[in-house]
Amino acid sequence: MAEAVELVRQHLIDPEICIRCNTCEETCPIDAITHDARNYVVLPDKCDNCGDCIAPCPTGAIDSWRRVAKPYTPEEQFAWDALPADSAPADADALEAEVPPEVARLAEVASQGQGGAAPPPWSAAHPYVGLYPVGRPAIATVTGNYRLTAEDAGSDIRHIVLDFGRSAFPVLEGQSLGVLVPGTDARGRPHHMRLYSIASPRNGERSGYNNVALTVKRVTADREGRPVRGLASNYLCDLKRGDKLSIAGPYGASFLMPNHPGSNLVMICTGTGSAPMRAMTERRRRRTALKEGGEMMLFFGARTPGELPYFGPLMKLPPELIDVQLAFSREPGRPKEYVQDRMRARGEALARLLRSDDTFVYLCGHKQMESGVDAAFADLCAAHALDWSVLRNEMRASGRYHVETY
Repeated sequence: MAEAVELVRQHLIDPEICIRCNTCEETCPIDAITHDARNYVVLPDKCDNCGDCIAPCPTGAIDSWRRVAKPYTPEEQFAWDALPADSAPADADALEAEVPPEVARLAEVASQGQGGAAPPPWSAAHPYVGLYPVGRPAIATVTGNYRLTAEDAGSDIRHIVLDFGRSAFPVLEGQSLGVLVPGTDARGRPHHMRLYSIASPRNGERSGYNNVALTVKRVTADREGRPVRGLASNYLCDLKRGDKLSIAGPYGASFLMPNHPGSNLVMICTGTGSAPMRAMTERRRRRTALKEGGEMMLFFGARTPGELPYFGPLMKLPPELIDVQLAFSREPGRPKEYVQDRMRARGEALARLLRSDDTFVYLCGHKQMESGVDAAFADLCAAHALDWSVLRNEMRASGRYHVETY
């Protein structure tokens, strides 16, 4: 067997994107960045991966990383016109896989509704996956834990903010992270990691801070209504400001938002499936002044307004930014309505968007919504001279149709 190769994670600057503005060098608190007439580079013997330089960078060139057996020297970096490819291990079995088997299994189950594997949108940013494995997790600090649903609502859904301090934890909208619950199970083994979609945009829940947000529902009953106590959900919902927890990840390389101007987003969700949709919506909202986005439509379902996460903020979003369609199935005095009903009601607008190669569809939430949503797409397509069975396959193959349901 070949000798195991230990790779280290090296912070680099992408010379193809860098505009040589000097922001990173001015920001770095330990003078680990320097430049010559050609490139800005990170000094590997000084950089401690604090992440202070990432948020201020106007292009994202600073947010570049490679796993290497031997760090690239400053002299090598000064000569680059482009970043080198990731170094491959001499023996793949000698390294821990970036994506743990349980994460791969969950991803496969979650994406079954899209009819097969799907690539990311062609213009999506490069995702970082598995930077912090289960054996070497990042340590995050809780800086906020806010109840999103009404106190008298049937569900307790929380908005939880985690700060990673000086540990770089780069994420994209649509990615997930793994929560490691302390303690052991009845057999004395560590608890399995639980995955949660990230609910904040790539530049943080608070812009410029190294933090992320999660949308977590406290589980107190199973799908048959029998009382249970969800291990990870209750652990997270009970965390207090200042508490620390172990996080693995990030994970996810497909359910990502497009970056090119004029791209349209159709988002369909229920409950905590709103997390990636909030991340994408916030990304667009913060960049409104750049006028680079296309249309956004959101179909969001819950039993009542009091049980719908982010109801208040959603109602404040300008209609020119996003078309919000809410469906409530248990609102007193009104007939039951589900997301597929609102989709049919907006059939003409949806069909118009589906005809565009710049439209990307995202579905996230309870697995039971899949069949209803698929039937609604089929009906509205048939009413507008489109074949959904053909269109869905075409969109999936081109990275424009993504499903994550559980």
